[in-house]
Amino acid sequence: MLILGLETSCDETGVAVYDSERGLLAHRLYSQIAVHAEYGGVVPELASRDHVRKALPLIREALAEAGHEINELEGIAYTQGPGLVGALLVGASLGRSLAWALDIPAVGVHHMEGHLLAPMLEEERPEFPFVALLVSGGHTQLVKVDGIGQYELLGESLDDAAGEAFDKAAKMMGLPYPGGPQLAKLAQQGDEGRFKFPRPMTDRPGLDFSFSGLKTFTRTTILEMAVDGVLAEQDKADICAAFQSAVVDTLAIKCKRALKQTGLKDLVIAGGVGANIKLREQLKNMTAKLGGQVFYPRAEFCTDNGAMIAYAGCQRLMAGQTADLSLSVVPRWPMTELEAVQTPEAGA
Repeated sequence: MLILGLETSCDETGVAVYDSERGLLAHRLYSQIAVHAEYGGVVPELASRDHVRKALPLIREALAEAGHEINELEGIAYTQGPGLVGALLVGASLGRSLAWALDIPAVGVHHMEGHLLAPMLEEERPEFPFVALLVSGGHTQLVKVDGIGQYELLGESLDDAAGEAFDKAAKMMGLPYPGGPQLAKLAQQGDEGRFKFPRPMTDRPGLDFSFSGLKTFTRTTILEMAVDGVLAEQDKADICAAFQSAVVDTLAIKCKRALKQTGLKDLVIAGGVGANIKLREQLKNMTAKLGGQVFYPRAEFCTDNGAMIAYAGCQRLMAGQTADLSLSVVPRWPMTELEAVQTPEAGA
């Protein structure tokens, strides 16, 4: 089954062509970083307008790379939620319109399910069941995964997501947008042991997260170290290293608890923060000690992308799930509400 995937949930326009037999054939991604950089964050209206400008050219490029014409498509998958309403509507309206014009089925995909299934695009893929750490700018969740659409929420952030905390801490230190990757880069030059940052909610039972207190601790440290409102470069690097170490330790502690609680050994990391090198190394060592393994998508599929939506949509379309002609998006959408998929995986 030849699928076109469309991702427009926030500030990246992703397009991919996926075949159920041959796998991923082509993908294109346009990031709006330059559009939003001067504002220090995503401006929803600008994001929507940029999706409108970029989606069709990217579709043409992806189809050309895949060696297919648009009338050869057999299904379309688009991100239905969660995300920014305007941005979601661009992809949903385009996906539904193309499907109607081509007389092929379409399906709305849950953005975080796309992230969760992104490791399935790799040659080395996890087998169900496993525990997934979904960690991005908008979500930090631990999920027990028994199959596609079979999700049990084990824990989540009660305030800021890990990626959001990274971005806010970076902004406090005047790092350029987007701040999270810049903070991680600067942390490589720092001494993570110089400052002792807390590991929030790790001294109590449970699998929920909270990063707002860590953010406040970071601000206090910056104010204490700044001279006339300016941080020395080494102080900045050391604070970045201490902050990153605190977040990574917290995530690793909770992941270990989740694996022990469920009796599972394999862990999936997905979402933008999943590209963090220190996080990957620490979770790899932790799962190895437990006799398990950690799986994650390549770095380009950690951030939002069309490939993950095409793959997730393909599973649902092959199971006979389709969207009707009504146009609807779901800005807030618990993943536990999704319908289970019983069909064998495409490309398995």
